[in-house]
Amino acid sequence: MREVKVVCRELDCGNPVSESRGPLIEDGRGRVRLYRSCSGDESSIRQCDIIGEPGVCDGEYYRHVTCSESVRLVGGAGFCSGRVEVKSNQSWASVCEADFDQQDAEVVCGELGCGAPAALQGGLYGEGEGQTWDKEFQCKGKESLLLDCDTSDRENNTCLPGNAVGLTCSEPDDVRLVGGGSRCAGGVEGYEQGEWWTVGAYWNKEDEAAVVCRQLGCGSTVSVLTGNTTLGVGVRCSGSESSLRECWRSYDLLPGFTVICSDLLVQPDIFLTDPMGGVFRGHQGPEMFRGYNFTITCSTLPQYPGGSFLLTFTGSNRTQTQPAVNHSAAFLFPAADDSHQGNYSCVYDNYVFSHNFSSESELLSLTITASPLPAFIIRHVVVLLILLTAITTSYLYYKPTRRQKRVNRVSSMDLYVNAMEMVSLSSRAEAGPGEERAAQGTE
Repeated sequence: MREVKVVCRELDCGNPVSESRGPLIEDGRGRVRLYRSCSGDESSIRQCDIIGEPGVCDGEYYRHVTCSESVRLVGGAGFCSGRVEVKSNQSWASVCEADFDQQDAEVVCGELGCGAPAALQGGLYGEGEGQTWDKEFQCKGKESLLLDCDTSDRENNTCLPGNAVGLTCSEPDDVRLVGGGSRCAGGVEGYEQGEWWTVGAYWNKEDEAAVVCRQLGCGSTVSVLTGNTTLGVGVRCSGSESSLRECWRSYDLLPGFTVICSDLLVQPDIFLTDPMGGVFRGHQGPEMFRGYNFTITCSTLPQYPGGSFLLTFTGSNRTQTQPAVNHSAAFLFPAADDSHQGNYSCVYDNYVFSHNFSSESELLSLTITASPLPAFIIRHVVVLLILLTAITTSYLYYKPTRRQKRVNRVSSMDLYVNAMEMVSLSSRAEAGPGEERAAQGTE
């Protein structure tokens, strides 16, 4: 793709999109073999170092080059970021931020062979030196080319400095790791010409593995293992590239390789529950009534068996550890008090592929607040409301005889007495000594 970048620049055809190989056409022209010859900064292919003699074409194939032609990204790192410029009357024009939105960005990223838009901001990659595009794009997001989109006259004819739109697209979804139980572990495959190929590499493969983990957003390399030799796409990287398509490539019999990246485990979830309804949503997150029991649950998606959860409490040395059962663990807490207020997080640890891996959840910020009523009074009120609802429903929907009424009154009284006894026992079991005496006094 470094050679492709130079070719597209020399022909004034925008950004490099792809390169492939096709059958050699015998047209009588002299041919040369280019072997890792361009740095990508040259203005002409003639400035690159040529390895090979005229007339030599390796494997009887041409290299086919695709450029974006009418749109490009300038000043960014790699092929998928930079200032948006559109070709107009054989010259390149910057696009004003006000004339460009998310749907326009989706079209540009797709046209350049990149992934979905990741950042869109005016002045992100500097200002263009030439003219400014004088139309407003109105893409629907499904067009193949930016110039296929509808346009309208710009409402404001001026584009202030710092408003030239900069775009960052994610790397193309043309690399994957298979067979490792995670998107961040497995054998390396690349998508090319409509199918997935095994990716092979030369020498120690550490540089290629670093690029794979970076492109997939999987952190750094933990280990690299050599696989079987197979026909596929061979790559040779320096280790600093944003994606594999920036590396030198060949089509040879090479050993494949398996990569394990540091972000192997998905991020676990953390959430708060309580059995008596003492949790409510506050402005800063969940709030818990003082004196109520509560549970913090950690869970993760099923990737690998086993593992454990470490529940940490920010601002103190308080930690608890439990094994993962069915990929989750529940941490039970007694009556909440001010010492429970703070930030909690779940750390999932697992030993996989002969290495220890961990992943941490988002923070759960818990606030402890005073209940408007003592807990045992709330329980009594809840029970009374339930009984009143049941009695009212029975009265409205049934017409019992005098004898049945007497039986119903007795049954309702028994139900109430039993319910009050259960609430009293529950209150004494959960309350402290002071609260138990208060509950007895209420009875």
